[in-house]
Amino acid sequence: MAEPITAVYVQEDDDWTITVSGLGKKLTARAPGIIAARDTTDQLVDKIAPEGRPTVVHLLNGSALAFTSAYMTARLTLPEAALAPIEIPPPGKPVKAQPKTPLATSKQLSKAVEEKRPVAPAQATKKNRAVPTPQKATTPPAAASKLA
Repeated sequence: MAEPITAVYVQEDDDWTITVSGLGKKLTARAPGIIAARDTTDQLVDKIAPEGRPTVVHLLNGSALAFTSAYMTARLTLPEAALAPIEIPPPGKPVKAQPKTPLATSKQLSKAVEEKRPVAPAQATKKNRAVPTPQKATTPPAAASKLA
């Protein structure tokens, strides 16, 4: 079994220090925020193990759960600008129209539809893609005897 790589995160004010160690190597970096720190960790892991996808254990205060909780909270928290109050105009006051975005042309729509079109089984085998084979519905023997 391959040796896991350990990434230890330490918060210092708004910045984070990351120490990545494994395979006899140890690298350290700083990043502004936990999301940037996680991205920096990926870069450090690539330097330690350039080939393959090693197992990386992310730790905050010695806990993978603490890191996951802090990271997911940061990822799922709305930015402060999005939390600004919505202005509701008083009744009877006209509302400013938002600028319209241009509509897609028929060529753009055709291309988008072509890209989303499902692959036929014959085409899939040519492109080495796996396509699920439809299964014929069968009635289990016990259920069939109850139906008769």
